[in-house]
Amino acid sequence: MKWEGERQSDNVEDRRGGGGGGFGGLGGRTVGIGTLVIALVGGAIFGVDPGTILALLGGGGGPVPVQHAPRAEPANDPQTQFVRATLGSTEDAWATLFAAQGAQYQPARLVLFEDATATACGTGRSATGPFYCPADRQVYIDLGFFRLMEQRFQVAGEFAQAYVIAHEVGHHVQNLMGLSDQVHNAQRGVSEKEGNALSVRLELQADCFAGIWANQRKQVIEPGDVEAALAAATAIGDDALQRQSQGTVVPDSFTHGSSAQRARWFKRGLESGSVEQCNTFEARQL
Repeated sequence: MKWEGERQSDNVEDRRGGGGGGFGGLGGRTVGIGTLVIALVGGAIFGVDPGTILALLGGGGGPVPVQHAPRAEPANDPQTQFVRATLGSTEDAWATLFAAQGAQYQPARLVLFEDATATACGTGRSATGPFYCPADRQVYIDLGFFRLMEQRFQVAGEFAQAYVIAHEVGHHVQNLMGLSDQVHNAQRGVSEKEGNALSVRLELQADCFAGIWANQRKQVIEPGDVEAALAAATAIGDDALQRQSQGTVVPDSFTHGSSAQRARWFKRGLESGSVEQCNTFEARQL
């Protein structure tokens, strides 16, 4: 991935090394250990929105005030530069797509942290993996997750890492479009199985949106990059992770989609570059 020389986003906040400030509960509710375990297990599946999980389990509620450590300028090491360049490329891609529809894209902020940090969705932890909090419109990443990708999922390469960021930004786009609220509201009135099915469609759309980003940034793609992203999507499908962790696959419990579905929707966004082609909610077959 040829990211050197690309514009680096200023919408990056570095909380590493200075603590994350006080941790707020979700919507003023106390979050029990059982709820946290469920949220963290979901987060480990990769690309999940733990704030959404906690909101659904906790009965909703608005954002809560949290206290953060003073903002620090991001470090200037190559990995941080890569993150800033990748976020900048998502901003440029979505700004172009929104402008084509007569709208203005509002960028997400990306927060780098270690171990744990405060968010408007509750406490964010490294064990959760990268996530997006719709209440504060921020993406949260502990860069140690990229090492975990290599060690646990056997997926390496900067483009695969960029796919992670683009997927979370995809959730931000869904939030701007009002899709996230529609899905979360619908989930409150249906069974767990039906709620999971809606979650799968939301996640697959974020994968497709990540593919749209890649379509818009073809100039940075090098041989093997797309294969690395598809390998990442395949490695973190619900079926692959369930088979790895428990030896069996339970489709009704899927929340992100199978390996084949995740790879297929990323590829669909990559090949089409069209938001309309990412309408997972009306697709008869995922």
